[in-house]
Amino acid sequence: MNKFLAFLEEKFMPFAAKLAAQRHLGALKDGIILAMPMIIIGSVFLILGYLPIPGYADFMARVFGDAWLTKISYPVDATFNMMGLIAAFGIAYRLAERYSLDAITAGVISLCAFLLATPFNVPFLAEGATESVAVTGAIPVAMMGSKGLFVAILIALFSTEVYRFIINKNMVIKMPDGVPPAVSKSFVALIPGFIVIAIIWVIRLVVEYFGINSIHDIVTLVLGKPLGLLGGSLIGSIIAYGLVMLLWSAGLHGTNIVGGVMNPIWLSNTDANKAAFQAGKELPEIFTAQFFEVFINIGGSGATFAFVLMMVLFARSRQMKDLGRLSIGPGAFMINEPVIFGTPVVMNPLLIIPFFLTPIITITVTYYAMKLGFVAKPAGIAIPWTTPPLIGGYLATGGKLSGAIMQLVNIGIAFVLYFPFFRTWDKQKLAEEKGTEITKVS
Repeated sequence: MNKFLAFLEEKFMPFAAKLAAQRHLGALKDGIILAMPMIIIGSVFLILGYLPIPGYADFMARVFGDAWLTKISYPVDATFNMMGLIAAFGIAYRLAERYSLDAITAGVISLCAFLLATPFNVPFLAEGATESVAVTGAIPVAMMGSKGLFVAILIALFSTEVYRFIINKNMVIKMPDGVPPAVSKSFVALIPGFIVIAIIWVIRLVVEYFGINSIHDIVTLVLGKPLGLLGGSLIGSIIAYGLVMLLWSAGLHGTNIVGGVMNPIWLSNTDANKAAFQAGKELPEIFTAQFFEVFINIGGSGATFAFVLMMVLFARSRQMKDLGRLSIGPGAFMINEPVIFGTPVVMNPLLIIPFFLTPIITITVTYYAMKLGFVAKPAGIAIPWTTPPLIGGYLATGGKLSGAIMQLVNIGIAFVLYFPFFRTWDKQKLAEEKGTEITKVS
C-alpha cells in the first residue's frame, strides 16, 4: 500500500493535475454544464407528462384536451432537445474565456458553423404514404440534441482554435479609436468568422460530393459509435469510474475530469431513453448520466452516504462523530467534499480501498438488476444531481418504486463494504484522542 501511495503522489498526481488543468477538457465540461439547467427544466415537464398516477392522463385530457401531452412536451423540445446547440455555443465560449478572447464572438461563430454543418431538411411521411420525402428549409430538431452533440463538440473546439490563431496573428480588421467597442469587436470577428464558415462549408461540400448525407454521419461512425460502445458497456463504465475514484484518491475532482470525456456519451444515452420513454417503447440504454448520479454516487463520489451514516450512528471518536454531524446534511444532497477532505479519504491507505471498490460493485449489481428486469432503467429524466436518496431513484425511473429500492440496496452494499474500514479508522482516531488527553493530563 505504501508503494501505491508513493505512486499516486510522485507519478499519478502530477499527471492528473496537468490533465485537470487542460483547457480543452475544462471547456468541454463547463460548456456542456451550460446545458444542464435547461435539460433539468425540460425533465420537469417530462415528469409532468408521465406522472404515474392512476387516472392522471384522463384528467389532463378532460381539462386540457386530447392534445395535452403534445402541448406539455413543447418545453421538452425547446430545452432537452437543444443540448447540442447549447453545447456548440457553450464550449466555444468557455474555451475562448480560457484564452482571454472575446467569448461571445467565439460562441456565435461556433454556433453558426454548427448550423452550417447540419442539413436543413427533415423527413416527412404523409398519411397513407409508404415512403418519406425530405422537406427542405427546416432545422432538424434531432440534430440539435444529443445526436448532434459530438459534431457540436468538435466544431466548437476547432472554430475557437482557428479564431485564436487568427487573432494571435493579428489578421483582423481594426477600426479607429472613436468607433464604439461593440462595433469594433464585430469587425474583429469578421475575418476569423469568415474563415471558419468557409472551412466548414468546404468540408460539407466534400462530404456531400461523396454521397454522404452530412458531417454528422461521419462523426457518428468514426467517433460516436466507438465511444458509445465504451460508455455503454459494463467493462467500459467500470474502467471510467475506476479512473474517477483514482483521481479523487489523489485529491483531484475525478468526476469533472473523466466526465468531460464520458458525459457526452452518457447524456446521449439519456436522450435515447427519453425519446423511448415518450414513445412508450422499451428503454434501450442502462448507462446514462442518471445511472451514475442517482444510483452510484449516493452521497457523492465513492457512495459515501453510508459512510456518513456510520459516523453518526456508531462513531466513538470525537472527530468522527463531529464530522458525521457536519456531513450528514450535505451528504443527503450528494455533496461529500467534507468527508473526502475532512476524514480524509484522499491519500488515506485504509479508506481508499472501500472508496474505490464500492462504486465498482454497485455499478455491477445495478447493471445486472436493470438488465434482468428487476429494476426499471433510467427513463431519461434529468433530475438534479442533488436529489436526496430514494426520491431520486423513484423520479429517475419515471415513478417506479424499484428505482428507490435499488438505491436502498446500494446504500446497504456500501454500508457492508465501508464498515470494517470505518471501525478500524474510528479506533485509530479514538486512540489518538485518548493519547492526547493523557498527554495533557501529564
